[in-house]
Amino acid sequence: MTIKSIYKLSVLTLMTGVFLFSSSLLQADTLDMSSIEAGPMKADISKPYVVKKGDTLWDIADHFFKDPYHWLKVWERNLYITNPDLIYPGNKIWFDGKRLKKEGGLTLVQPKPQVLIKPVERLEVATDHSIMLTALERQDFIQPDQVQGIGHVLDSKDERLHFGVNDHVYLKMDKVAKAGELFDVFRSTDVIPVANSDKAAGVLVQHMGLIRIISEESGIHRGVVVKSFEEISRGDRLKPARSIDPRITPILSEKALSGGVIYIRNKANEAAQHQVIGINLGIDDGLKAGTAMSIHKKGRVVNNQVGGGSVLLPTEKVGELLVLVPQQKVSIAFITKSTSPIHIADTVKTVAAP
Repeated sequence: MTIKSIYKLSVLTLMTGVFLFSSSLLQADTLDMSSIEAGPMKADISKPYVVKKGDTLWDIADHFFKDPYHWLKVWERNLYITNPDLIYPGNKIWFDGKRLKKEGGLTLVQPKPQVLIKPVERLEVATDHSIMLTALERQDFIQPDQVQGIGHVLDSKDERLHFGVNDHVYLKMDKVAKAGELFDVFRSTDVIPVANSDKAAGVLVQHMGLIRIISEESGIHRGVVVKSFEEISRGDRLKPARSIDPRITPILSEKALSGGVIYIRNKANEAAQHQVIGINLGIDDGLKAGTAMSIHKKGRVVNNQVGGGSVLLPTEKVGELLVLVPQQKVSIAFITKSTSPIHIADTVKTVAAP
């Protein structure tokens, strides 16, 4: 450790408090250097001197007065300088010959902060389109008569139980497929009912992966797994791969529509943001993929403690959704925003154009 460092350390140890030097300090009109004799000053000082990262009062005092020990005098007169080893970068220090004897020739010039006053704005969080793309890619909503698909996974070369990316498999198809064709591998999950009916409006299916056809021989197709979301097994069904547009742009319906939530994935009791639900509106009603809608919850019935009787509270908006896959009478939708849990029978409405 140098003599300079030992001296600085001993002085700092005796001083009480640890402080931080900020850009609002060392104002030109408040810096009192009258008790510091300027002494001989360096002739080659550039004007202005701009404080740099890592500067200390020791270095600057040496720079100004050829005497680094003047840093303590500066600090004693300006105790708001809370750490003499830290100087705020960007401050400009000038020399003024007329003030040399009176104030040590030290003047500080620095930009003054500007205050901008504007109304508070709420920044809406952008919809994460990657989550919607994942939802589209990994599930589909098909008609009940399509659950058998147009083929299935038969086996593999090495008799493995499950298959993943780059595994070669054998397929049994209802009709000959061309080399290079892509097929979604899927399994049936929940049946979406028609509202107030025992009939099925559609079936939600889970995509397991994607297979590309390599060749066909004696009615057996060879394929390779090019994408896998979960382990693919024998018996998993095949359907023509969908082309998913990654540019998901919300659109507004041309007419006012009102329906309800009829399904929550995995038969859950409630849903929230970034979950999939089913609604009882579809293509026949004018819905398209990307249609934006709002979700509303009916108001509760409460007792009027003053006037007596029961009062129905107003309906409140609790979320927003985008239609992912519309069918004729029902659609699968993705909740883009929610402020409270969403339940079966909550109301959904098309968003009016501004």
